[in-house]
Amino acid sequence: MIQLPLSKLSDVGTTIFSQMTQLANENEAINLSQGFPDFMPDPELLDLVNSFIQKGFNQYAPMGGMMPLKEEIARKIENSHSAVYHPDSEITVTAGGTQAIFTAIATFVKKDDEVIIFEPAYDCYEPTVELFGGIVKRFEMKAPDYEIDWNTVKGLVSDKTKMIILNNPNNPSGKILKENDLQELIKLVKDTSILILSDEVYENIVFDGKQHLSICRYPELKERSLLVASFGKLFHVTGWKTGYCAAPKNLTDEFRKVHQFNVFCVNTPIQLALAEYMKNEEHYSQLNSFFQEKRDFLRKGLAGTSFGLLDCEGTYFQALTYDEISDKNDFDFASELTIRHKVASVPFSSFYKNKRNDHVIRLCFAKKQETLEKAIENLSRL
Repeated sequence: MIQLPLSKLSDVGTTIFSQMTQLANENEAINLSQGFPDFMPDPELLDLVNSFIQKGFNQYAPMGGMMPLKEEIARKIENSHSAVYHPDSEITVTAGGTQAIFTAIATFVKKDDEVIIFEPAYDCYEPTVELFGGIVKRFEMKAPDYEIDWNTVKGLVSDKTKMIILNNPNNPSGKILKENDLQELIKLVKDTSILILSDEVYENIVFDGKQHLSICRYPELKERSLLVASFGKLFHVTGWKTGYCAAPKNLTDEFRKVHQFNVFCVNTPIQLALAEYMKNEEHYSQLNSFFQEKRDFLRKGLAGTSFGLLDCEGTYFQALTYDEISDKNDFDFASELTIRHKVASVPFSSFYKNKRNDHVIRLCFAKKQETLEKAIENLSRL
C-alpha cells in the first residue's frame, strides 16, 4: 500500500459534541450535550417553507442571498442595535454560522498571521485558523467568573495580529460582554488594521433584563468587524443550517470571493420563508423570556443538589461545577454521568487547548419540559 500524505488537520479528531452524543445514544441517556432543541419549531414557519417549495422556489438563490431575507436582516439589526448595513452589499446569507466563521477566517487569515481567541472557545475557531496557516494566541477565561483581563490580552497583540475572534454571548460559559469590555476592545484595536470576527449566534438569548452589546453598536468596531449570526438558534431550526455575515462593503466583497467557491448559495425556499416569518418581530423578540423560563426551571431543579450553578447570562447552556461530587477530571466525570446516571453533558476542558480542568460541565436546556424534568430527577440522585 502506498504511503499517502497526512491531511492539514491530521491531529484533529471527532468533536466532543459527537463523542458525547454517541455515548448518550449507546447508553440511552438524556442528551443535554449537543446544543439543539428537542421540540418542534413554529408550525407557521414550517408551512411557509412548504408554501415556497410548492410555489416553485427550488433552484439556486443569488450568491449573496435572497433580497427579501437580507432586507429583513438589515431591518432587524437596525431596530436592535441602531446600526445600518446595506442589504445588498453588506449582508451575506450563509449555510449556518459555522460556515460564515470558516469563510471569514479563510478570507483574511494567511500563513503566520496571528489570531486571538478567548477560551473556553467554540471548537471550530482554532482548527480553521490553523488550516490556513495562522497562529492562534489564546486568552484563558477562568471559572467561576470567566472575565477578560484586557491588560493580558493587550500583551498578546503584535504586528502579526490579523484578527480577534469574539463569541458573545459565550458558548459554553454563558457570559456576555459588558460595556467596559467593548470600550477596552476599542482602545486595543485603535490605530491598527486588526479585524474582528464577532460570533453572535446567541444574540437573542440574554437573560435577567441584560442587554446584548453587539459589535455593530460601536462605529469604531463595526468598520473592522464581520458579524456572524444564526437562524438555527433564533427559530429552533439548527438543522436548516442558515445564518448570515454582516460586514462593511469592503470586507463583504472579499468575504464573498471565498463564499462563492465554498457553498455559493443557500437553500432558496427556507430563505424566503425566514424573510416572511421575520416580518413579525414577536417571533424573535420573545426568545429571551422563552429560554429564561427553561434556564430558571433547570436551575431551580438543581438548586438542592451538590452541583454548583455558575452564572448564566445568555445562550441556552448552564455551566455546573461538581467539586462536591467527584474529584475526577471533567471528561471522566461527564462520561460517568452519561453511563451511570443517564444524562449527557459536555466537559469544559474540551473548550481549552491545554484541556484546562476546573471541574465544570455544560448542560443544554433548550429542551422540552419533560426532558428537563427527567434530567433533573436523574441528577438529583447524585
